[in-house]
Amino acid sequence: MKDDEFRPKLGKIGSRGSKAGKRYAGQVRAAVNRAGGQPQPGGRFTGSRTGRGGAAAALLKSRDRYAAFRQRRVIVKARIVKLAGKGADGARAHLRYLQRDGVTREGAPGELYGADSDRVDGKAFIDRADGDRHQFRFIVAAEDGIEYEDLKALTRRLMAQMQEDLGTKLDWVAVDHFNTGHPHSHIIVRGRDDRGENLVIAREYISSGIRERAAELVSLDLGPRTDREIELRLRREMEQERFTSIDRRLLSMRDDDGLVSPGGPDAIRQTLHQGRLRKLERMGLAAEVGAGSWRLDDELEATLRRTGERGDIIKTIHRELAGKGLARSAADWVIHDRAGEPVQSLVGRVVARGLADEINDRHYMIVDAVDGKSHWIDIGRGEAMETMPNGCIVRVAPRNT
Repeated sequence: MKDDEFRPKLGKIGSRGSKAGKRYAGQVRAAVNRAGGQPQPGGRFTGSRTGRGGAAAALLKSRDRYAAFRQRRVIVKARIVKLAGKGADGARAHLRYLQRDGVTREGAPGELYGADSDRVDGKAFIDRADGDRHQFRFIVAAEDGIEYEDLKALTRRLMAQMQEDLGTKLDWVAVDHFNTGHPHSHIIVRGRDDRGENLVIAREYISSGIRERAAELVSLDLGPRTDREIELRLRREMEQERFTSIDRRLLSMRDDDGLVSPGGPDAIRQTLHQGRLRKLERMGLAAEVGAGSWRLDDELEATLRRTGERGDIIKTIHRELAGKGLARSAADWVIHDRAGEPVQSLVGRVVARGLADEINDRHYMIVDAVDGKSHWIDIGRGEAMETMPNGCIVRVAPRNT
């Protein structure tokens, strides 16, 4: 059978075609959308195409989803801080606190560094930012960060890659912290590009692009994860009392009736999903409603995130009390967070102070009180509280008294 004959008609160079052709193309796009193809862009502004790094973020996001299991995992937290009004004073206080005592492996104060120097003047950095509209704060924590003796080289390579992706030089400083179970780097970036204009970074690059770039670098350093390592990590997640990647997958698997069926061709994933659902069932967050069908609690993610935060607080209390040689049973710990028991007036000795939420600059204080209990207290933003040495006597009371 002969192919249908056709004769192309060449147009002028630079011509976008006739109106009739445009109308036909529009009809094709509309038909595709009605048939379930690519959705039309909505009226709501998302920012996904605005700012530097948008193209890089789209490329990184389009990769094979299973590649994420191969790569070394990196957590990146980001915040954009406005510097107008009291914002500059808060930025100055935040930078000072990042350099506090006890954050290095040796228990020494943290030291700021930059692209070309292992010691940077924080005051000069803040002075350069005078008049800036905003700054970016990033926390970068590789899951296998403990394998690094020094995080400076990794941070510099990441920032060099970000400059390439964003198409501009970046003015930044960083400090590494080793005082938690996961070594991490705090990176502060000025909100101006190399032309002095406001630096705008695409939302998707902030949410996923930086994380992907960091994971690439760690994977190059330590090698990709083996199948065995991936399986062991996922099996550990199966029993954790916090929000995990398995939970995120289960939520995405819900059907129109809100039910999850853990079956599938992949035996390992099926086992992981089934095991996680049993764990959630024991926590009261999932219920089996039929053969192979499960209903997840509507507040699953929020509850697991709160549970994970509470677990982190308990680990912090244990670590700080043990480090000070204080023997206190868990029954003598009282947690005063935003969701927990409200603070009543108490007097005691400061055992430790630290960052409860590092990206939002919320601080905590542990007070060994005269009631014989050790109190973990969320004291809010760092700039609102004077620096006080460990061992001093304080009185803590609700803000409205």
